[in-house]
Amino acid sequence: MDGSTDLELLQRYRRDRRELLNFLLAASVIKKVVMPPGAVSYDDIDLDQISVDYILECARKNSALDLSEAIKRYHDDLNLPPSSETKLGEIYYLVTNPDLSGPIPSRPPPRKGSEPATPPTYKKSFSLQSTPSKRVDVDDELDDDEDDDELPRKSQRALNDISNFVLDLPPLATGLSDDDLRETAYEVLLVSVGAAGGLISPAKEKKEEKKSKLVRKFTRNKTDKYVPAPTRAAGLAGLMETMRTQMEISGVSDRRTREAILHASAGRVGKRMDTLLVPLELLSAVPHSAFPDKIQYIRWSKRQMNLLLEGLLNHPFVGIEPSDRSALELRGLVAKLEEAETLPSPAGPAQHTESIRGIRGVAIALAERVGRGDTGEVCHWADGYHLNVRIYEKLLMAVFDVLDEGQLVEEAEEILEMLKSTWRVLGITQTIHDTCYTWVLFRQHVLTGEPALLQLAAQQMKRIPSDSQRSTQERFYVKGLRAVVEGPDGPQELSYIQSVLMPIKQWADKQLQDYHLHFADAPSKMEVLVTVAMITGRLIADENENSGVARMTSTAEMAAVAKQAEDYIWSSVKLAYDRIVEEVEAKQGYDDKHPLAQLAENVQRLAKKDANVFSPILSKWHPQAIAISACLLHTLYQKELKPFLDEVSQLTDDVTSVLPAADSLEQFLMELIASVTDDEDSRRVFEQQMTPYQVEVVSGTITMRWVNTQLAQLTEWVDRSAQQEKWQPLSAQQRHGGSIVEVFRIVEETIDQFFKLNLPMRLPQLKGLTNGFDNALQQYINRVVAQLGDKRDLVPPAPSLTRYKKEVALKSVSNKKKVADPRLPDERRSSEINLLSTTSLCVRLNTLHYILSHADLLEDNLRDRWAVKRPQDDFSRANGSQSKHLSGDPDMRRMRESGARPVDDLSMAFEGSRKAVNTAIDKICDFTGTKLIFWDMRDTFIDGLYKVSVSQARMQIVVDGLDPVLGELCEVIVEPLRDRVVLGLLNAALDGLLRVLLDGGPTRGFSANDSTMLEEDVTVLKEFFIAEGDGLPKGVVENAASPVQQILNLYSLDTNQVIETFKRSSEQMAAGANPTRTGSTRFASDADTLLRVLCHRIDPVASKFLKTKMKLSST
Repeated sequence: MDGSTDLELLQRYRRDRRELLNFLLAASVIKKVVMPPGAVSYDDIDLDQISVDYILECARKNSALDLSEAIKRYHDDLNLPPSSETKLGEIYYLVTNPDLSGPIPSRPPPRKGSEPATPPTYKKSFSLQSTPSKRVDVDDELDDDEDDDELPRKSQRALNDISNFVLDLPPLATGLSDDDLRETAYEVLLVSVGAAGGLISPAKEKKEEKKSKLVRKFTRNKTDKYVPAPTRAAGLAGLMETMRTQMEISGVSDRRTREAILHASAGRVGKRMDTLLVPLELLSAVPHSAFPDKIQYIRWSKRQMNLLLEGLLNHPFVGIEPSDRSALELRGLVAKLEEAETLPSPAGPAQHTESIRGIRGVAIALAERVGRGDTGEVCHWADGYHLNVRIYEKLLMAVFDVLDEGQLVEEAEEILEMLKSTWRVLGITQTIHDTCYTWVLFRQHVLTGEPALLQLAAQQMKRIPSDSQRSTQERFYVKGLRAVVEGPDGPQELSYIQSVLMPIKQWADKQLQDYHLHFADAPSKMEVLVTVAMITGRLIADENENSGVARMTSTAEMAAVAKQAEDYIWSSVKLAYDRIVEEVEAKQGYDDKHPLAQLAENVQRLAKKDANVFSPILSKWHPQAIAISACLLHTLYQKELKPFLDEVSQLTDDVTSVLPAADSLEQFLMELIASVTDDEDSRRVFEQQMTPYQVEVVSGTITMRWVNTQLAQLTEWVDRSAQQEKWQPLSAQQRHGGSIVEVFRIVEETIDQFFKLNLPMRLPQLKGLTNGFDNALQQYINRVVAQLGDKRDLVPPAPSLTRYKKEVALKSVSNKKKVADPRLPDERRSSEINLLSTTSLCVRLNTLHYILSHADLLEDNLRDRWAVKRPQDDFSRANGSQSKHLSGDPDMRRMRESGARPVDDLSMAFEGSRKAVNTAIDKICDFTGTKLIFWDMRDTFIDGLYKVSVSQARMQIVVDGLDPVLGELCEVIVEPLRDRVVLGLLNAALDGLLRVLLDGGPTRGFSANDSTMLEEDVTVLKEFFIAEGDGLPKGVVENAASPVQQILNLYSLDTNQVIETFKRSSEQMAAGANPTRTGSTRFASDADTLLRVLCHRIDPVASKFLKTKMKLSST
């Protein structure tokens, strides 16, 4: 604000203050006034130096006013900071800014009262700063207060710039401004209401009422009850007062216009007031003196003249040629009228009067021309398109609160009803009203951003009737409302409905083409705006059809709506994606994540918000809105990701950052598409539009490369651990070898590293790893078994078959010199066998059992960790196919319904190791039993049992030797393997017994009488392993001993019977009816078994048969 304006405001403030003080001192609000010394009247006092607060205090207390005290109080208050009274007390305002005042002064403050104030002196014409001013009475002061309504009012909310949001209408040729149209709209409203008998002349009593209220305000006691005045007068007069306030028309202008209209209509008896040619009548009836200055009058008269030109010539209701004589004459008269304002008196007033007279004759003739559909008295001056809709728009704007443009006034419905009275003057129909009110509501929403106005605009838009819903007369009239405007493709002719709806459609399209930006926090507002956009599109298309374009079918209309929704999705998603890319690029270098990883996370958040917030809204117009958005995001990110994937060749930090994020994004987007595409054909359409990321292919290659490297290292560790194993128990509780603990530690570390790779994985990669583990364990198992060597090295070679001869047997017993058998193991092998102690063999068995138990734990661990990494069912997209991942796949549904999961395959991950362990345990148990019987107890059992005679070397001696051996075995072996290893020892003992019975050599001979002792010895052996129920189950022992029992029965048979049985078995074997059995198991019916029984038979018949028939010697 410049200096001259500041001075004017200060002068106005002082003038108003003096006038108010004069009123207070002259009125009866002050009980008594005491003049200061030297003053006779109020003219002797400078009212600018009197305390108003003191005067008001005296008025409230109904006490005497001492002007001397008032002057003193004024000067005392000058030394105090400004203050105001509140409920919390008196608040003071600092004059200076404390932040800019600097530090506290270092000098001491002056002493209080060191310079007493000089009392003022008074004299006649007392004044310090006074300016001459005329006397203003109370009525004029109240009128000025009403005129203050013309001052601009400050809005309570921030308003948006809508300079580009305008109707598609050509500009008015005369340049009428919005204020000109607003004032004209009020004038139209006055004549329209006056035609209904609602126009009254303002009364002087209104000022008296205001004056009395002001007096009562100062004279009312504190105990008086305050009764608030009504907000406005009742009826049409009160509503008109509201309209005046809403349209920001000053009281002076209102009275001036009312008086002029009443004056003009006074001489038109029997004619409607709304047939007045308002601009002409106002120019005729309103003099210069009705305005404060000539400039305001010239501006006002210019507006009226422009209205005449616009309404009668530029936009007439009844068409007129520009070259028409009346048009030329009117333009000339208007020019002369405008020129008259510049001429001095008396030429100016004379020309003014003459011009008005001439204009009246021409203008009324033009205004009263009858148009199509006219009946009765007419006056066409404001109903020509498109002047009429501009004026009507200003009237409709009155429904909004002038202090809060986003709210409708309480009287909105009454105002709309009253505005119907203007339809005759302005040529408005219901369709035009609905269209114009839609524009006003929507424009106000754009200005204020108020969501409720958008909802109202949508509801109002639905009321706009289509062409088929209008009456014949209205249809013809609305079709004639057309104007040519400049468009992007050149001039185009638009109907009024198109002129209104096309800007709305364009604005809505612009917002919806980036709905992620504009409706991030207001999805409900977006839903209404989409409805508006679709309705405007339908109405605009309906207008085009009225222009000759073929009408769309319902199917085509639905397709057009879906296409519009799809366009919104494509545009907004692309813009939102571009913003995300810019955001990621801006943070590059400040974030530890790779930009592509961060981009994938941001895109996934965008897709999630789009699916939860925006797509449900657009799905009402396009059922597959979610799939379209997800498909587009998939394609956009694929373009960024592909160059990176093409360069991936090894595992790096960037790879472990980008691949999981990209895979997670693709999985999420595919799930979104599957959620809205129930049929295979729809799903295939979207799949064809997308290029799979192939993240799992790249990741799988890198992962398997890493897995192979780790497995190669694991194989080396397994070999080294098995070779270095000493096969001693780790502790009394941990009776397995230490090497297997090390192997499983390496396996678990490898699993940890595998899951920490943070790469997208599929089940094949995990199965590749578990297969490698399985192979490594099998390799370990095989090495453990291989360290034992061949079990046949433990069994001494069987002696040659001879027929029993007592002399030979005695000679063999007496000959203590041992002959070396070349078939026995060499010294190195014997040393190796001797090192295989019972403890070391049991530790091997315990180690194998450790593998069994920990393989189960390892599988459980793998399943749990895989379930965390792949929480959803893992139907991998084999060969790049996406369809198997979709929930709509029939095979997938069946698997889910049955409860089967691909991850269940992990329960078979170590099946090979389990089989290898069980086989190895059987072999080692067999080896252990064989070693204990045939190697460790060879002298006692194999060489000593039944030597020379049965009675001299019974089984009890062997059992006594077995007892400590079995005790050591059970002490080391783990409980789950105890029965298996003891069973192996039992089988070995039974094999040793058969070895003694059938391959005992020349020192063993058995007679029929020995069968009873043999039976007893077998029973002793079985009872030893049963151990009164603490050993092996009796059924297991009996089953194992059954073949031995059958062979023992042969020893109780007569020799001739054995020989006959042998002959039959030999004949059957020669004929092929009884094929030779393979393996080490012997059967009583075999010819070989029967022959060996005969060879060890102490019987001459047997010896003769073997000598004559079998040609066996006795040595």
